[in-house]
Amino acid sequence: MDPSAFVASQELIDALVTLSVPVPCEEDCILFCQGYAPAGVYVVSGGAVKLAMVSVSGKLMFEVESGPGSVLGLPGVIANQAYSLTAVARQGSKIGFVTREKFTELMGCNPALSMRVLEVLAAEVRTARRAIFEP
Repeated sequence: MDPSAFVASQELIDALVTLSVPVPCEEDCILFCQGYAPAGVYVVSGGAVKLAMVSVSGKLMFEVESGPGSVLGLPGVIANQAYSLTAVARQGSKIGFVTREKFTELMGCNPALSMRVLEVLAAEVRTARRAIFEP
């Protein structure tokens, strides 16, 4: 999976960062786990986050690292469905967390940002399809 699939426009990053609270990453830190209810989205301002998906049997399906400019957890928050990946921030990363409620409020107050969110979601879908269909 292409890590650039999670990268958002600067406009969206700036809006989310203003609402975010810092996530301490003195050591590797689990941001969210596959199968858990979505609490919010995460903005990567520095460092890296390892994203992984495992099958029902526990087999690792894929693993990728995302970097600065990434917005993580969007599909779960938007659909109010469990996170489909596990995200682990690397030690020393700069991560901001925006609650689901604040994210939803931001989208309602600023519909133009909804298009920026759709761009990230579309990139994730395209990348996932390529990963499935390309050997």
